[in-house]
Amino acid sequence: MHLRHLHLPGLTRYAYAAKLQETLVRAFLAHKASPQTSPTIPPTLLTFQFDPVYTCGRREFNSLTQDQIAYLRNSPSHTSQADFEYAARGGQTTFHGPGQLVAYPILDLRRHGLTSRCYVHALEESVIATCAHYNVTGFRTENPGVWVSEDEKICAVGVHLRRYVSSHGIGLNVTQEPLAWLKRIVACGLEGKRASALEIASGGEIIEGGVEGVADVFAEELSKKLNGVNGVARLEENDLDVEEVP
Repeated sequence: MHLRHLHLPGLTRYAYAAKLQETLVRAFLAHKASPQTSPTIPPTLLTFQFDPVYTCGRREFNSLTQDQIAYLRNSPSHTSQADFEYAARGGQTTFHGPGQLVAYPILDLRRHGLTSRCYVHALEESVIATCAHYNVTGFRTENPGVWVSEDEKICAVGVHLRRYVSSHGIGLNVTQEPLAWLKRIVACGLEGKRASALEIASGGEIIEGGVEGVADVFAEELSKKLNGVNGVARLEENDLDVEEVP
């Protein structure tokens, strides 16, 4: 079994990515409900760069005022706007946008012998190994995500499980571009912490292959953490049956 990997080039709207993700989750759940009549779905990794968007996790549903949302949506340079979306994942409000790798693994944890805690650790370890590929030392702390110092977070982790089928995943900062947007929120609700990026933590090195190159490295590292998976198979967008999102 391979880990299927679909990377969408360029920038992707959050609504479209959510549609892709939900289509795959429903296919996994249909198979679990009726394995004799619904096909087995291989583990699949979706990777993107989003148009600027803040997503609000379950911990902050209905807690932000309209004034707070309006503040977030206006760009730091006042030249563009970010979208604002509610997400089913755990955690609080975070930002996704150009220069950041967003990765959504959709898989059945039980098929790979994973508990929810082990799965989150597998995601974090895959990010740490990806950072090491670019000569950046990442590590876990008592706080969620992957960090490059006690005060600098390079990757957010937020997942959702439905009958052991995973969705959502990680947001790994590759370039400096997301950082001005991230300064507008309190990372993980932790005062005094700030965001970093591979480009900064590597000493200003240009990241070979950009976000797509980092996505390929992350896919390979994640595949090593999944029991029963032997390598990665690239997937094309037209291989998925997804209705067009307006």
